[in-house]
Parts: sequence; C-alpha cells; structure tokens
Amino acid sequence: MTAMEFLPVLLMVAGVVLVAGATLFVSSLLRPSNPYPAKNMPYECGMDPAGEAAGGRFRVQFYILAILLVVFDVETMFLFPWAVVLKEIGLVGFVEMFVFIVLLLVGFAYAWLKGALEWEE
Repeated sequence: MTAMEFLPVLLMVAGVVLVAGATLFVSSLLRPSNPYPAKNMPYECGMDPAGEAAGGRFRVQFYILAILLVVFDVETMFLFPWAVVLKEIGLVGFVEMFVFIVLLLVGFAYAWLKGALEWEE
C-alpha cells in the first residue's frame, strides 16, 4: 500500500475538520451572548438543582449504576458482531462468547447481591 491510496481518506478528514471548525467559528460570531446567573444554573426538570452545581455532591450510587450501565452496553456491542459472524467462527467462537456471557452474568449477580442495583432514598 502506498501513501497515495490514503489521500482520499486524508482529504475527507481534512474536509470534515474544516467544515466543523468553520461552523463553530461562524456560530460563535452570530450567537447572542447574554450570560446571567439564573441562565447558567443547571435545569433539572423543574426541581431545585442537585449535585455539584448546588453545592452538594453526587452519591456514589449514581456512579456505580452508571458504570454497570456502561459495562452492559459494551457487552451488547460485542454481541452484535459476534451474531453476524457466528456461522464463520463455528463452535470455538460460540464457546468463547458463552464464557464471556457467563463472566458478565457472574459480575451482574455479584452486583445484584451486593445491592448495587438497589435504589435507596
């Protein structure tokens, strides 16, 4: 492979970066700028703001739940390509994914038993 084969990709990336930069620059020139304290406060569905902005801290429970959500979303990202090529990878690929899912289920059961999925008020 030569460097000339990657020229169209490089041009496309440069074009995307140029268009994105130009869009951000022009919008920064045209938008109104009128910041005031009430406008800069976080909005939480009509409730008083909670968390860092309100001077408090988020509970650890929020972070644990977010990490669990990310873990199981990543699992889903691995399941779709595996399902597409299952016939080509055969029994070895099936067993490997089965072990992967069993390990994730063990982690899920551990989190469940430790109460990470319980929401305390």
